[in-house]
Amino acid sequence: MAMTRETLEGFLNEAFPEAEIILTDLAGDNDHWQAEIVSEQFRGKTRVAQHQMVYAALKGKMGGELHALALKTRAPA
Repeated sequence: MAMTRETLEGFLNEAFPEAEIILTDLAGDNDHWQAEIVSEQFRGKTRVAQHQMVYAALKGKMGGELHALALKTRAPA
């Protein structure tokens, strides 16, 4: 079962309530997403640490309900 945009947005908004989040369905199948997340929580963290924060927010759904997620993360300019 694929993850809907609403479910994915819910996880991300819960973890990063102040963030600017742009989701793109890359394949039109609710299974391959790109998430662009701009959050103050990322300031001073490496890209790997930022991505780990996003994966933690998905509560173990990565690789199951969510097959592929391309991430672009950064702190606000």
